[in-house]
Formats: sequence, structure tokens, C-alpha cells
Amino acid sequence: MNKLHLLFRIMLLMVVVTLITACNKTIDKDKLSIDYEKFVMPNGLQVILHEDHSDPVISYSIMYHVGSSREEPGRTGFAHLFEHLLFTGSENAAPGVFDKVLEAAGGMNNGFTNRDVTTYFELFPRNALEKVFWLESDRMGYFINSVTQRSLAIQQNVVQNEKRQREDNTPYGFTDYVICKNLYPAGHPYNWEVIGEMEDLKNASIEDVRTYYEKYYGPNNATLVLAGDFNPDTIKVLLNKYFGEVTSHGNVTARAAMPVTLDTTKRLFHEDNFARVPEITMVWPVPENYSDDSYALEFLARILADGKRSPMYKVLVKEKQLTSGVNVYNSPSELAGEFTLSVTANEGRSLKEIEDAIREAFARFESEGFTERDVERIKAQREKDFYQDLNSVLNKSLQLAFYNTFLNDPGFIEKDIEKIKAVTSEDIIRVYNRYIKDRPNVMTSFVPKGHTDLMADNSVQAAVGEEDISNASQVEIADLPDEEIIMTPSVLDRTAEPPAGPEPEVMVPEVWKATLANGIKVFGIRNNELPLVSINMVIAGGAMLDDTELPGVASMTAAVLPQGTKNKTPEELEEEIQLLGSDINMRAGNEEIIFSAGTLSRNFGKTVSLMKEILLEPRWDSAEIELARTRARNSLIQAEARPSGVAAAQFYRLVYGAGNIFGYDLRGTKESVEKITTEDLVAFHGKNFSPSVTSILIAGKISREEALDALEPLATGWKAKEVTFRSYTTPPSPDRSTIYFVDIPGSRQSVIYAGYLAMTRDDPDYVKADFANYRFGGAFTSILNQILREEKGFTYGARSIFREMKSVAPFLATTSVRSDATLETMEIITGEMRKYRTGITEDELTFIKNCMIRSNALRFETNESLVSMLSYIDKYGFSDDWVKKEEDVIRNMTIEQHKAITEKYFDPDRMIYVVVGDAASQMKPLGKLGFGTPVPVTR
Repeated sequence: MNKLHLLFRIMLLMVVVTLITACNKTIDKDKLSIDYEKFVMPNGLQVILHEDHSDPVISYSIMYHVGSSREEPGRTGFAHLFEHLLFTGSENAAPGVFDKVLEAAGGMNNGFTNRDVTTYFELFPRNALEKVFWLESDRMGYFINSVTQRSLAIQQNVVQNEKRQREDNTPYGFTDYVICKNLYPAGHPYNWEVIGEMEDLKNASIEDVRTYYEKYYGPNNATLVLAGDFNPDTIKVLLNKYFGEVTSHGNVTARAAMPVTLDTTKRLFHEDNFARVPEITMVWPVPENYSDDSYALEFLARILADGKRSPMYKVLVKEKQLTSGVNVYNSPSELAGEFTLSVTANEGRSLKEIEDAIREAFARFESEGFTERDVERIKAQREKDFYQDLNSVLNKSLQLAFYNTFLNDPGFIEKDIEKIKAVTSEDIIRVYNRYIKDRPNVMTSFVPKGHTDLMADNSVQAAVGEEDISNASQVEIADLPDEEIIMTPSVLDRTAEPPAGPEPEVMVPEVWKATLANGIKVFGIRNNELPLVSINMVIAGGAMLDDTELPGVASMTAAVLPQGTKNKTPEELEEEIQLLGSDINMRAGNEEIIFSAGTLSRNFGKTVSLMKEILLEPRWDSAEIELARTRARNSLIQAEARPSGVAAAQFYRLVYGAGNIFGYDLRGTKESVEKITTEDLVAFHGKNFSPSVTSILIAGKISREEALDALEPLATGWKAKEVTFRSYTTPPSPDRSTIYFVDIPGSRQSVIYAGYLAMTRDDPDYVKADFANYRFGGAFTSILNQILREEKGFTYGARSIFREMKSVAPFLATTSVRSDATLETMEIITGEMRKYRTGITEDELTFIKNCMIRSNALRFETNESLVSMLSYIDKYGFSDDWVKKEEDVIRNMTIEQHKAITEKYFDPDRMIYVVVGDAASQMKPLGKLGFGTPVPVTR
């Protein structure tokens, strides 16, 4: 097609788009709606626009109506693999350019694939809009010729490592595989996992890529959503400029629902290399998404297991103490749905016991039923959930895309909430009887290796193919040549990156402050966009106040305290919170306990009143204390089963030492958890909870006066006292590097942690060190990630970070790599760190500045991000405009300062290295690194 013809087509499209534009919808947000405009371009691309001028940011989402369910047996995993390929570049944006342009503009991007759709999204300052259109239109219409054997091979290896990290090398990782193969018959589009199978991923070819692109990646199979701060008239001009000449291709036919039924229950077991305790999963086939019954099934799931009054909780958790939690959920997809019940056993309990208890809980549900109050609390929770889903332009854009893709109705949110409100008790009973009661299901028993005595009765072995680490699946890339890319004609000069628009002025939100009569400091930011409020009550101390002889007291105190009050049983308190549509949580961190809540604005006062009651009138319920103990024990057991958890625990113990509380897990140890008494918890609360060390951070649709009025009872009812803080010695950095190796026989990956104790967050060097780390390992475009993932294909990701604490915190570099790439990965980490110390170019310096400064436009959108901003003012004593002051530090960084920082803080010869993997094959070669013989460490 000649350029003159293309130019004429674009001019014609600019007229046609205007003529087919749908009517603009203006809806009251308090009715749980999103204003939008929808139109369809002549090439079939469906476009939805949602204006939101509250922040100078824009979200772009493009959703293709294709997922793993469009694959074929022998070609599984291809939809997800193709998603990865689309991040590798296009004809006019070479590999790496896409991410670098977005990061330099201050934006972020990502994507996801599920059974039915593949989605790509960006969030960026508004002045980068044309750059995003340039990049996105290029990978929509000018992508396929850029795929080479090398780029395909790298992403094949990356996805295989993602599978190892998320499934093959983790406890219960093959559960979904077994469920898919046995719930859906061969040939059903849901018979395989989204991630695919290793052999299929390895065998994918360039021809497969081309065929897939031509069939599914035309604009006529996509929904493009733009949400944020833009002018719609300008948008339409740019859409036509960049997307207008992209031709439609492929003919993706719509599919009707394909529900499945089972003739009999399938009982299967698998001996899991990583599991420490058994886990049972039961899955029933149910209807597809947005069907009337899917709404009632969601209610059923919550009634069965959500909360202390639920039958599953009562029988399995409270009475029989078989587990610390029961997970029940409905997960409908486009063609069919799954109703899942999953229970991880307490140590020493069998899945036969658990199955019997599940049957008993179902019988209790049938005999005792539930109340209208139960239904109403679920509806209250769902109302808040809907508002929460609209708390950012990214969430809005994705929600609009889902509704349009599956229902051709971007405004379906109104109908969605009405369908939820319409669910009745009769509906819930009906779907239980129709789909669950005495119905066949797939039941899996995943048990620790060698412990088949723990599985459910009459289970047969599931067919699971596990990778042999001595012959790991991979695609060789070393000898693949670079290939010339044939350019597709365009009327535009698509090789030229468009200039950015005027830099948006990032306004730091106005902070209000107050001090309550008892000394509590209050910080707030008003955000009127949605009727929601987030509140964090921060009580300084946390695990730092624990004793190394008994770690975990702070964590267990935080776990137990919200479980009832003096005048409310745990069940009564939970119900009151849920009826408000609120959520209240408490957790212990290293240096503070955070008591947080999210609520509708109209219920802020009532929510704060409940928080006060929890704080000042604790119940110390003995049953809840034992349950907290069990949950802590189970959590520690699970951490020991995950290679990543093992690596983290060993690293922190080694860098801090046994004499520093930060060398211990926040939850304590399995030994200390058993020793903690009620008296320990009461004493911790009595000595360390005080207004003198408490701050309250508030963000949302509430005024200063309204907030302080609600907090007044807390000021008058809570008396201040002095809190004594413990002092722990910080070990010095090592004089020389040492490698510590933890053996997990047969591990398909090696988890690597490298680092040392570096600095505090308020150290004058912190911002400069964080600046230097951005290029080394702090971003997707970083040196570590680009080499280990995008060049070598060894890993799903690699990163480094300077942790933020008031106490001295570590610098840490981490990755999980294919087992046989362990030595080369360590050579790359240490070698690149040495190289980085020699300096960077002016272009790299400018790139880092642009990335870090411009990304601040994304910092202030949600209530949660505003509360996070306030936490720095509170914890570190930063000024209200601390973000701007740190921008000045970044803006003034020089090449010389960068080099001085890297020489001081990036020294590979003075670090602790922890490697968790298969010692038989990987430990000895690490001696070649020059750090001495690796030291074996037991778990």
C-alpha cells in the first residue's frame, strides 16, 4: 500500500470516528458508576474514554480477547508466552526501548494473561500520552517482523523460569495442573494451565508466533481504554494518527459457555517435594462469569468459610483444630466456573480427618442455615469493595475493559452491583443444592514426600511430570544470529520517538496536622474523589521491643488484639465491622505496630470507635491466642518449605546475627511461638502501647474537623506513659565476602540473596544510594534484570534495593535462577557490580533523574499512597514537602557523586551471599568465585 493511499485512509478515519461515537454517559459516582465514552474505529478497535482530572496521570489499557483457552493441546502456554514477546520490542522500538521510554517518562507498565484475555497496561504522567500511543500502536500493527529466533528463545526460557518459580519449585505448585486435567475433559479449552507445559513452551516456533498474531492480535479483537487527565478531542486526533492505519486481521469467533459436569468424584494424590504438611483441595464445576448463579455462589463461598460464625471455621478451625484457616471461593471464567475449597492441615493432622470435618461442616450448614444479617454483611463488604476498585485510574480502565470485552457493555458496573444486591437467601440455598451438595468434584491430596498415609482415603496417584534438574528444559540462545528486521511501510515516521508534552506540575498534597490532648500526633490529607477513608494508627516499637530470647511477642500481640473486646466476643466484633463494610487489621513490623482500617466515609466514626474499643478494652480470648499460635506455627512451617522463604530467613540471620532482633523472623521461631504466654502478650500491650509513641495517619473523603471529632474519645480515654525502647548492636559489615549454601535436594531453581547492612532511611546518603541502585537493580530496565532475564533468560526477574528503616537496614540483591545457571548468575552479579563502580555516562545519569523525578506524578493518587506519604513525615521527621526536597537531591546528582556512592555502597567483595538450591550439583562450583569454599547451612 503506497503512502498517499494510507494518508487518505487516515483522513477519512478522522471523520468516520466522530460520526460513530456513542453518547457520553454522565453518572453519579456515589451510585457506583464510571463515566465513559465509547466508539469503534473502522479497523474494529473498540475505544473507551474515561476522564478523571484529579491527578495529572493517565492509564492506558489494551485488552485482547484471547487467552490460554484459545490454544490447542501441544501448544499450551502460548498466549502467555506471546504476552512476554510483546514486551521485547517492535519494528520501530528496538528491544528495551519500550520500557526505557516509559520509565524515562515517569511511567510504569505491565501485563497479564488469563484463560480468556491478554491485557497490557501503562500508568504515566499525562505529558507522555503521545509516546505511549507511538509505542502501543507499533506493537499492535508493527510487531510481528521484529520477532527473531533469539528474542523468542530468550522469552521461552524466561517463561519456563517463571513456571519453575511459581509452580514447580514451591509447595502445592502442581495443584492447578492436576485440577485442570481432571475437572475438564481433553479438548476443553480449560484443560490446561495458562502457564502451559515445559515441553510445549520449548517447542514453540516462529511460525507459531506469526500464526497466532495474524489470528488473534488484530485491532478488531481488542478494547483500548484510556482513563485519566486528558482532553477527549485531542485523544481522537492522536488515536487516528497512530492506530488508524493499523489494519484489521483475524476473525475471532465468539463462544458460548462450555460448562462441564462430572459423573463421579475424582480423588487424586501427589507426593510434593516441598510441602511440609498436607493440603486438600476440592473443586466443583459451576457456571460461567456474570451468570446469575455466579453471584449467589460468591455469597455461598463467603457464608461457608468467611468469618468466625461460618460452619467451616467453627468445625475445622475452632472445634477440631485441624487447620488455621479454610479457603472457599468461587472463580468463574468466560466459559465455565470453579467453586473451590482448600485446606492446609495443621502439623500432625491427616487429610482423612479434614475431609470428614468438611462433610460435618456441610451438614451443619444444611441444618443450621444462615441469617439475613449474614447476607447483609456480605452486601456491605461488596459495596466497599466496588468503591475500592475505583480508587485509581488504572483500576477503572481495567474494569471498563473487562466489562466491554466480555459483555460489550462498559457501563455494566451498575448492573453488576444490582445483581449483587438482588441475591437472596433462597438463591444461596438453591445454588448449594444444585452445584455443591452431594455433587461430584475433583479432590486432590498433596502430601509431603513419603507420607501417603496423610492423604484422603481412596485417592489414586495424579499424573504429574516433574522436571529433571540434571536435564533442565531450555532453549539454546548462544549461537543464534541477529536477524535483519523487514520494516512495514507507514505514512508516519515511526522510527522517531514523539516529544513529550509540557511537564505536569506535581503538586504535593496539602497536609493537615493536629495533636490530641494525650499526645497522639495526627496527620491527614483530604481526597474527595470517592467516599472512602484509610486510617493507619502507628504505634512505634514493633518487633524492635521483642527480646531475642522470645521473638514473636509483638507479632502475636498484633494478631490477638483485634479478636474481640471486653464486651464483644470475637464473633460479635467481626460482625459489627463487616456490617459497616469496613476492614480492621493489625500487624507488627520491625519498628512499629500498624493498626489500620479502610471504611466508607459515612462509617468513619463508628469504625474509629471500634478501633478504640479493640485498643483499650482487649479481651485476650484464650481460644484466639491458641489460634494465633497455630497460625504463626503454620506460617513458619510454610516459610521453611519455600526456597525463597528459606533464603530470606538465612540472609537476615547472617547479616544481623543472633544477638539482634532483626535477625529473627517477625513471627518468631517455632520454639518461641510455643513458649509465648497470655501474660507475655498482656505485658507487651501494657508496657508498649501508649499515646506517647502513637501517630494517626488519615487519607480520604473526610475533613480535618470530622476526623478530629471522631478521634476525640481516643484522646480522653487513653492515658500516656513512657515507653522504653531496647537497644541492639548493629554488626559491622563483613571484611570479606562469604557464600552460604542451604541445600534443598532436587530444587529446580537456586534462590540467591546478596547484601550487607548499609544505612538508615534518614541517612544523608540514602537518596543518593537509592538513585544509584535504580540503574543497577531497582527497575525492570536495570542492569541486573536486563542481563539475567532479557539477555540470558535465566530468571523471571532480578532486583536490588536499599531497605528503608530507622535502624540500619540492608542493601539486598535477589533473584531465582534455573539451577544450572547458578554459578554464571553469581559471576554476573559480582562482575556487574564491580563494573558499575567504575562509573556511568551522562546519558545514564539523565535517564535515572527523569525516571525517578517524573514518576512522582503517580505517587499521590490513592488513599493508600497518601497514607504512605504521611508515614515518612511521621516516622522520619521529614518535612511536608519531603518529596520535592528529595527531587532536588536527585536533580543535582553528578557523575562524580554517583561514582563516590557506588564505591562506598556497592562492593561485591564485602557482602554476604546466600544460595538456596541443590547442593549436590551447585555448591562446589561456587568456590570458583574467589570467596572461599561455600559454607553449608542447615534450615
